[in-house]
Amino acid sequence: MKKIALFVDVQNIYYTCKQSLGKNFDYNAFWAHAKQLGDIEYAYAYATYRGDNKQTQFQNILRAIGFEVKLKPYIQRADGSKKGDWDVGITIDMMETAKQVDEVILLSGDGDFAILLAHLRNQYGVSSRVYGAPKLTSQLLMDSCDVFSAIDDALLLS
Repeated sequence: MKKIALFVDVQNIYYTCKQSLGKNFDYNAFWAHAKQLGDIEYAYAYATYRGDNKQTQFQNILRAIGFEVKLKPYIQRADGSKKGDWDVGITIDMMETAKQVDEVILLSGDGDFAILLAHLRNQYGVSSRVYGAPKLTSQLLMDSCDVFSAIDDALLLS
């Protein structure tokens, strides 16, 4: 079995699934699916921390499934803009784990990761698979990965 690493951009997956598919992502179904793809060596879920009990419960569910949950504080600036993305953290973790796995699996629609996937392939010979909501996933990201898998009903909560 090949060694795989999972990287979930939780906010991106939440909003893109809700917006374009009208449902929430099913992390249990995804975990079962991912286990068929290889041995899960690393599994990270990146989220923002707002001190909300419902979010804390959700993060505990992710941990129980097998994800290491990484939290960053949610920041609302004085001008009203908001910040809480994990692009740099995901990038660092992907570069570190790429040395030890055969495939990286990214759940995100963010086109900023396209250059990273190309780098991992060229530098480490690692293949990449991206899961995203088709209507809200960057075409650049879809083109840069080895396999793009559209999130469909099999990976959504009813």
